[in-house]
Amino acid sequence: MTYIGIKWTLCIIYEAPIYLGYTMPLNESHHINWDDLKFFLAVARSGTLRGGAESIEVNHTTLTRRISHMEEHIGSRLFDRSKTGLVLTSIGENLIPFAQRVEEEMIAASRMIVGREAEPSGTVYVTMPHGIAMTSIMDDLALFAERYPDITLNLDFTNANADLTRREADVSIRVANEVTDDVVGRRLVPMSQAAYCTREYSEKVKDNDGEGLHFIGWHEAEGETSAPWLRDSYYPKATLKHRVTELVPLITLATSGLGMAYLACNLGDRHPNLVRAPFQKPLAYRSLWLLLHKDLRKTARIRCFVDFLVEQVQARSNEFWVSGTVKKRD
Repeated sequence: MTYIGIKWTLCIIYEAPIYLGYTMPLNESHHINWDDLKFFLAVARSGTLRGGAESIEVNHTTLTRRISHMEEHIGSRLFDRSKTGLVLTSIGENLIPFAQRVEEEMIAASRMIVGREAEPSGTVYVTMPHGIAMTSIMDDLALFAERYPDITLNLDFTNANADLTRREADVSIRVANEVTDDVVGRRLVPMSQAAYCTREYSEKVKDNDGEGLHFIGWHEAEGETSAPWLRDSYYPKATLKHRVTELVPLITLATSGLGMAYLACNLGDRHPNLVRAPFQKPLAYRSLWLLLHKDLRKTARIRCFVDFLVEQVQARSNEFWVSGTVKKRD
């Protein structure tokens, strides 16, 4: 049996000349350490010193010394030797219920402490890109809040990478190829990407490398009609005609029919008004990472949040890395 490191002392005050089967001076006080009672119970239950030592995983010599010290302190033997092992003396028998009650209190105290650790509380500060707000990870956060009502989530949606070494956040959800920060990082899942458009726009798509199609650009320089990501796609002859600087308007404009947009598949597949454009295969994209400062690894609420999110996301890995994904265009 394992006990959390709490020291208990049993204080027996004798207010009568006879107690526990033997005579003591009036008002004499004896303090018995709980560790001694634990050794006493182990021997009483097993009937041998060796068996008692094994039951609580201590050295046989240590247990023998502690029992001797306890008997010396009390001034009476607790055990007599017999052919079958050790048997309790009269005082030993009378001491058993006291020791058992202290043991029960120790177990209750241990459970209380473990229970508090199992229900962490406080605030977890999380940073993530704007686009994550449109993914199933929001459902994970809602479920986490339901399961752990004593933990508050403070969510910062930003495309800037938080500096975890300066404690700008406790946890960072990041979409990246690699992470070089001095942090603890877990690559949750690899991701796929594909071209998306409305159902109506998809009827314009032919098996001609995208000739005559328009893509909505992403931070490309003014006047550029193509980009490396477009030339490496299944539509290299398509042109960039419009520009946005944020993901949310990119998706909104694509659903309005302005053009096609390259999106992570866990985003595009989730949108009811977008479809994967025909004549393509999903391409490998970046990975989804979960990052935290190394000093926070053992913080209960942080560990709870990280473990929960890892389990949830990895259980749906096929939502992020979809079937048929290839690393490069055929």
